[in-house]
Amino acid sequence: MNTTELQKIKQRYNIVGNSDGLNRALDVALQVAPTDLSVLIIGESGVGKEIIPRVIHDNSPRKKEKYFAINCGSIPEGTIDSELFGHEKGSFTGAIGESNGYFGTANKGTIFLDEVGELPLATQARLLRVLETGEYIRVGGQKIMKTDVRIVAATNVNMQKAISEGRFREDLYYRLNTIPIQMPPLRDRGNDIILLFRLFAMQMAEKYHLPKITLTEDAKEVMMKYKWPGNVRQLKNITEQISVLSREREISTEILRQFIPQDVESTQLTTVGTKGSHTYESEREILYKILYELRGNVSELRRDLTDLRKQLDTGHNSIQDKAQHLPTIFEQQQHLESHNDMTPSILDAVAEEIPESDNLNLDNIGRHMVEKALERNGGNRKKAAEELGISDRTLYRRIKQYGLDK
Repeated sequence: MNTTELQKIKQRYNIVGNSDGLNRALDVALQVAPTDLSVLIIGESGVGKEIIPRVIHDNSPRKKEKYFAINCGSIPEGTIDSELFGHEKGSFTGAIGESNGYFGTANKGTIFLDEVGELPLATQARLLRVLETGEYIRVGGQKIMKTDVRIVAATNVNMQKAISEGRFREDLYYRLNTIPIQMPPLRDRGNDIILLFRLFAMQMAEKYHLPKITLTEDAKEVMMKYKWPGNVRQLKNITEQISVLSREREISTEILRQFIPQDVESTQLTTVGTKGSHTYESEREILYKILYELRGNVSELRRDLTDLRKQLDTGHNSIQDKAQHLPTIFEQQQHLESHNDMTPSILDAVAEEIPESDNLNLDNIGRHMVEKALERNGGNRKKAAEELGISDRTLYRRIKQYGLDK
């Protein structure tokens, strides 16, 4: 598509921006418009996916027919089949008359299914049949109905993940995804961010008779680097807030930061790096660290118990009888290590098999584990008890026994 045609489309639909991703999406939409192929628009929430199906319909042979935009996520699961495919009189409570549904009403026209990834599985089966044969059956009916509808769908869901989790039919995905159109997130659109800010600022100034706000060069840099999790919708909201609430009309970095959300998740700036590189500093790393430390504690305890058994075998006949169950304890420890299970308490198992009064080495081992648990949890007894897998009461008794409460 040449630049002149592209600019005409942007002016007609009030589309602002010159980024390659945006231009490519519009170009594909215009190329596919004359056909009846199904289109799936993919993009994050707030990027403006709803513009593309309108462009497709208005530039297709169906442009004089009806166009319906339906948000699949906003219709309750119990009524969505009736909304889409119609129903017969008396088919359910409240069905006082028959209904054609969107697919019947939009015959010869276009239906835009926004958030198609939210459709229930039963509805997905009905939609697949419409795509393949143009046939459907009303809720409560038996007669096969025919419709000739162009379907354009959009989603912000990771469809491959939804398919693997059984939440979306793979065959329906491929039927909808005949022509994919990727809408770029705002953070990837470069200078379009500033152009959109100017548009929204001008609209607010004209609508409410306010002095137009502008950005300093430093503020523009902040706008360009911010990751915009809410995309164009978020940018518009922030521009409107600044237009109404800021006493200054030239917006500096300091003023801008008062309106950009300050939580870590939404204010993290985008960084340039190698694709596929990630850092994991959350639950997974914490869990691995805990499991690693626990494995070390178990291995250390096993060595100590092995030495203890040697002493029992060579020295104390009275204790040797009580130590005969130690292999069972070793098997429990090996089971614990192989399953990374932090729930059983090895300390309690040893205490049950060999009374604490029979050997001072067990006291030393128990004291060491309690001390380490308290140290790791900053002296918090409740947390230390949870780590050791014993009750608060048992931990308090051990602390008193080992003289750790002094």
